[in-house]
Amino acid sequence: MRHPIALLPLVAAGLVLGGGIAPAAAEPATGSFPIVTQTEDGAPIPRSAGLPYAPRNLPDRIILTPGADPAREMAVTFRTDTAQAESQAQLAVSVDGPTLEEKATLVTGKAMPLDSSYGPALYHQVRFTGLAPDTVYTYRVKGAAGWSEWYQFRTAAAEAKPFRFLYLGDIQNGILTYASRVIRQAFHANGDIRLVVHAGDLVGQRDDLDHDDEWGEWNQAGGYNYAIVPQVPATGNHEYVDVLKPDGTESRRLGPYWPAQFALPSNGADPVKATTYYTDYQGVRFIVLDGTAAIDLGSMKAQTDWLDATLAASKANWNVVLFHQPVFTCARPNDTAEIKAAWKPVFDKRKVDLVLQGHDHCYSRLTSEAGREASATARAGGALQGPVYLVSVTGSKMYRLNDRAPNQPDKIAEATELYQIVDVEPKRLRFRTYTASGKLYDGFDLDRTEGGNRLTEIDEPTIAARTCAGDVGPDGGRCVASGK
Repeated sequence: MRHPIALLPLVAAGLVLGGGIAPAAAEPATGSFPIVTQTEDGAPIPRSAGLPYAPRNLPDRIILTPGADPAREMAVTFRTDTAQAESQAQLAVSVDGPTLEEKATLVTGKAMPLDSSYGPALYHQVRFTGLAPDTVYTYRVKGAAGWSEWYQFRTAAAEAKPFRFLYLGDIQNGILTYASRVIRQAFHANGDIRLVVHAGDLVGQRDDLDHDDEWGEWNQAGGYNYAIVPQVPATGNHEYVDVLKPDGTESRRLGPYWPAQFALPSNGADPVKATTYYTDYQGVRFIVLDGTAAIDLGSMKAQTDWLDATLAASKANWNVVLFHQPVFTCARPNDTAEIKAAWKPVFDKRKVDLVLQGHDHCYSRLTSEAGREASATARAGGALQGPVYLVSVTGSKMYRLNDRAPNQPDKIAEATELYQIVDVEPKRLRFRTYTASGKLYDGFDLDRTEGGNRLTEIDEPTIAARTCAGDVGPDGGRCVASGK
C-alpha cells in the first residue's frame, strides 16, 4: 500500500494530534522545511504544477472554528506556500468605515508543514482569545505576498439567545460538482446562519491516493462562508487513511489534513482529543464524537465515559450530539451495533435532544425505534419525545434504502441531496430539511416543557416523498442509489 502524504514536523510545538498521528520534533520557523519527495516504497510523489489547488503566496483555505466558549474564543486556520513561515493574523472590533487596520491587534499562532501532490504548504492556526460576547470582529491573515481581505464574524452571546445553524450530511463525493450548490443554496436562502455542523466524510479520502484536491474542492465549495461562520465538523471513516501494521494487518490513522485544517477545542476524550470536543453556543451544547475511532481504534469506553460526563455537566437548554456512523441506519442491513449499545443508553439517560449523523447517504428522521406508527400513536397519547435521530447526505454518492426504511423512520428520502436548517430558541427547536433546490422536504418542532420535550410535525406543505421506483429515480432519470 502506498502512502504518499507525509505529515512533517510542526513549526511550533504543542499541536495535539490524534488518531495515531504523532508529532515529530519541532523545527525553528526559518522558512526552510524538509519536504518528502518519495512515498514509503520509493515512488515519487506526483506533482501537479499550475493546477488550481497549489499553495500560493496569499492565504487560502481559511476556516473559522469555535472555541469551547465561542462567546470568548474563536480560531482560524489557513494555508500558504512555505515562504510565509510565521502564522499571523490581525484582529479588530469591527467598525463601519475603511479603517480596520488602525486599531487591529497582531495575533500569532503556529504552523504545520504538509506536503501533497500540489507541492509543499504551511497550514497556519491562530486562536483569538479574550473576546467580548455578542460582538462583531473582523480579521485578516498573512501570506508572503500580503494580507487577505478582511473577514467578519460575531461571537456568541454569553446567554441563551435565538440563533440558526446549518447541518450537513456527507459531502464526500461530487464535492465541487454537486455538493457546492447545496451548500450555497443553504446560505443564499437562509440568512444569518451562525454555525455549520458537518456529520463526517467531508471528503472521500481513504485509500493510498493524495486527497489534497478533495480538500481543495471542499474549501472552494463553502468559500468565504467557511471563513466567517464557525465550522463544527465531526470525523467520518473517510477522514481516516488506511495503514499497514508491522504484522501485515490493516489499521487506520487520522489523515493529515484534519489536524491541519481545523483548530478545534481540546476538551474531548483523552485518546481522541483531535476529533472529539464540545462547544457551548447560546444555550446549546454541541458534543462531537468520533465513531471510527470508537469502533476501530479502541476508544469506545473513553468516549462513552466522556460523553456521559459532558452531558451530566451541561447546563444548556439543548444538547445536540454529532457523529458519523448512525445508531439507526437507513441504508445498511443492520444498525451500528457497537455505537447503539454504548451511546444510545447515554442519550436516553441524559435526555439528548438531537442526534445528527451521516454515513448512510440517504435521509432518515427517526423518533422511535418501534417505528413511525408507534411513535405517532405515543405522541397522540401525550408521550414525551426522546432523542430524535437524523441521517442526511449533501454530496452525490447515494445508497438504496434498507428494508426497515418504509416503516421505522418518520420520513425518508433516497437519491436526494439535502441540507437542514435548525432555528434555536430557549424553549423551542425548529428543524427543517430542504432539497438541493430549496424545496421544503421535512420538518418538526421540539418544545421544551418541565416534564420533557414534545414533538410536533409541521403543517407546512412539503414535497412528495423522494424514493426510487426500481431503476427510475425520484427525478424521473436513472436511480443513482446503490445497494449496501
